[in-house]
Formats: sequence, C-alpha cells, structure tokens
Amino acid sequence: MNSSDHLERCFAGRTVLVTGHTGFKGSWLSHWLHGLGARVVGLSDRVPTEPANFEASAIAGLLDDHRCDLADREAVARIVADARPDFVFHLAAQALVRDSYARPVETLMTNIMGTAHVLDALRQLDQDCVALLITSDKCYDNIEWEWGYRENDRLGGKDPYSASKGGAELVIRTFVESWLRESPIRVGVARAGNVIGGGDWAANRLVPDCIRAWSRDETVRIHNPAATRPWQLVLEPLGGYLALAMALAESPALDGEAFNFGPLAENDYSVEALIEAMREHWDHVHWERAPDAVDKVYEAGLLKLNCDKALHHLGWRPTYGFHETVAATMDWYRRFYTGEGNMQDFGRAQIDAYRETARSRGIAWAL
Repeated sequence: MNSSDHLERCFAGRTVLVTGHTGFKGSWLSHWLHGLGARVVGLSDRVPTEPANFEASAIAGLLDDHRCDLADREAVARIVADARPDFVFHLAAQALVRDSYARPVETLMTNIMGTAHVLDALRQLDQDCVALLITSDKCYDNIEWEWGYRENDRLGGKDPYSASKGGAELVIRTFVESWLRESPIRVGVARAGNVIGGGDWAANRLVPDCIRAWSRDETVRIHNPAATRPWQLVLEPLGGYLALAMALAESPALDGEAFNFGPLAENDYSVEALIEAMREHWDHVHWERAPDAVDKVYEAGLLKLNCDKALHHLGWRPTYGFHETVAATMDWYRRFYTGEGNMQDFGRAQIDAYRETARSRGIAWAL
C-alpha cells in the first residue's frame, strides 16, 4: 500500500479541525488535508500577515473558514461542538519570540489558555477523535548542550515564548491525565522547530525578511551571518503530524505521548550559507552585516532535537536535504512574485512532489 492509499484511507471523508489554519504551517496543512479528501474546518482569529500563503493559495475556498479568538472559551467550544471533528490539529499560537517580549501576557494567554480552551472543548465530545497539539522545540529547558533533546527531558523556558510553550505542555498533560485518558479522545503532542518554505511572511524571520527586501531590489541587513541553524522545509514536520495522527487513530498505544520532529544534523548551515544557497534561485540578492542591535532579546543559540522516537514508532525522518529545501522554498516565492501560474495548484504540486520523494527514498511513513 503506497502513502497515497494510506493517508487517504485515514483522512478521506473525515472532518478535520485545524486551528491556526490561516498561518504559515496551518495553511499548508489545510491544503494537504483537503488534497487527501478531508472536510477541513478552520479556526483562527485573523490572517496574520500580508501577503500570506492562506490568501496567495486561496485556502479559504478549500475549507469551512471560522474566525475566533482562542481566548473566547465559549466560541471555541461552540465551533468544536458544531464541527464534531474526527481529527484536530491545534496550531494556533503566538509564534514569534520577539513578539513575546512586546506582548508577554497576550503570548501566555494565547499559547497556554488557548490550548486549555481547545482541550476543554474536546473533553465535551462524545465521539472518537484524535487531537494533535503542536507546541515547539522551545518548550525544553534549553541549556544549549550539543546533543538533541529527547521527549522526556525537562521542560522550561527563559523567555516568554518558551515559557508559554512549556506551560502549554503542562496543560496538555493535565487534561490527558485528569479527563481524556478514559475518554474517546486520543491525544498526541508534536514538538517541532522553525521551518522555512513558500508563503511565510512573518516579521523578524530570516527568509521572509530576505524575500521582502529582494522583491523590492533592496539590501537585507543580517545581524549574525555566522549563526548556524537547522533548516527544515515546512512539509517535513507536517508529514510527521499526519503520521502521528494516523498512528493514534489506529492504536491507543501512543495516546498522550509527545514526539519531536526536527531536521537532520547535516541540515545545519550558517545564515550566510543559506543566503548564498538562496542566491542560486533568485536574481539581485543583496545583503550586508547590520550593526549590533541595541535592543537584543534572549534567544537560544543552540537547540537540537533527538527524533529517534518518531523514527522508531512512526517511521518518520526528514525527506529533503538542505539544497532541496532551499530550492523548494525559493521556487514558491519566485512563482508568486513573477505571477507564473496558479499558486494553489503549485502548492499542491509541491506537496505531491514531497510525498513522492519520501516514497522513493523508502521513508517508512510514506510506504
């Protein structure tokens, strides 16, 4: 049975609620699920950026689009009750570290209490449902050691964003152990790091900052070109989320478990190396080193994930190498800015190409 049969057997004709469906990762996941034949219901307070993949790829036409603030407990409960979902992917969040310093209380409210409101709505359901709660690699108490964090390592957070994700994890554990363990709701937790890919225009992120500048033939200013990061295509963790949801639907053995989804160590490249790789796919690339910022905020310099658990239980591992990741990202942006064809069709083609590559490379979840 190929991955198309397996994924479609699981999701075709099912109702899937995606919170944060207007965001970068949520819009790609919604697109993928629609292609599998799912009825997708979206819950989000707004489209977070202009432009946005949600609008560029006309995702609203592929789903039931609902606007709701996660802080509104009654509205969240009403949407969940009306949808009666078979699957829930909770991605809605305040997702930017720098914004968490500017709006710490809002970040904590959205990421902790918003998660509590989704879980509280789910515990009222009287039907089978698989709920996948997506947090972040920043939920770990990061002491910047050289090896990857495992799912049973200590949670924590030195900045408001990391604290909000660690707090969300505690809320999830509370609901699982207090109410959901004996209910028809099966819960999984997914922890993934930063991703790149077409359609991301978030503020204070490297690739979107470069694309915004270069699309206007401007020079982008880079604060630390020597900084090394693990670069992962947006479709990589999304494939992991789908694999985990399938596993939970088929067996209760993984109920309540957390899983890491991160890139291979060989995808660690410097910021400068990423920019030079982007240059191969974009004309008029200009950058310069920026002077040291006077308003520096804390952000971890080294954070790695150990993904052995996902490999062992789900057969998941990353599909694309560094240069394939950069090529897919830049191909999307180039088509958007040149107006070459329909972006919804191109996004679907990128999803299909990713799945076919995973299958051809013998990655177990795709076989």
